[in-house]
Amino acid sequence: MSAGESNPAATPTPCEDTQGDGRWMSLHNRFVSDSKDKEPDVLFVGDSLVQLMHQFGVWRELFSPLHALNFGVGGDATQHVLWRLCNGELDNISPKVVVLWVGTNNHGHTAEQICGGIMAIVQVIKNKLPHAHTLVLGVLPRGKLPNPLRERNAQVNKLVQEAVSSLLHASFFDVDPGFVHSDGSISHQDMYDYLHLTPQAYQAVCQPLHAHLKSMLDTPAEN
Repeated sequence: MSAGESNPAATPTPCEDTQGDGRWMSLHNRFVSDSKDKEPDVLFVGDSLVQLMHQFGVWRELFSPLHALNFGVGGDATQHVLWRLCNGELDNISPKVVVLWVGTNNHGHTAEQICGGIMAIVQVIKNKLPHAHTLVLGVLPRGKLPNPLRERNAQVNKLVQEAVSSLLHASFFDVDPGFVHSDGSISHQDMYDYLHLTPQAYQAVCQPLHAHLKSMLDTPAEN
């Protein structure tokens, strides 16, 4: 799994501009330019679950006070985040913590491949920001009822948790407050489309995450 060629999820790849408006590359370029005059303590990077935090009160309430920067892009899979981080988004900043939340959009990839992609991102962060700690957030369950993607995401979390357990510069944090009910269903009151989070669900996810980040920032780094 170490050879990027054998794992598409761990091969840096720009997102294909299928719609023809260049938005993905425009966002990437904006992030690179934004990073030049910012000094974040916390960097959030990932897919729409990161990006959409900006639209809700939790960002202003919980994460802005931590001097956080949001480099989330809707639809990103691990290979897209990998490309972005290899191409300038980390070059002008030195956050203490990088929060990584990605993996649910890796369509057609196995849990092992997605884990490999996440660990490749963790390694790039380590190479570019040797003093930062990477906090990998667990991939959330998805779909109203039990389905193969839910099982795959749960397996990704298991593999990533095992992979980071021996690393000093990275750790895993499960942000699922219990979205799957006892009957196996997910409520639209938590995920309005059974994938993206409602405001109340963001509160349930972000309150414990904020407390965890605050304790990490308050603890002096050992390296």
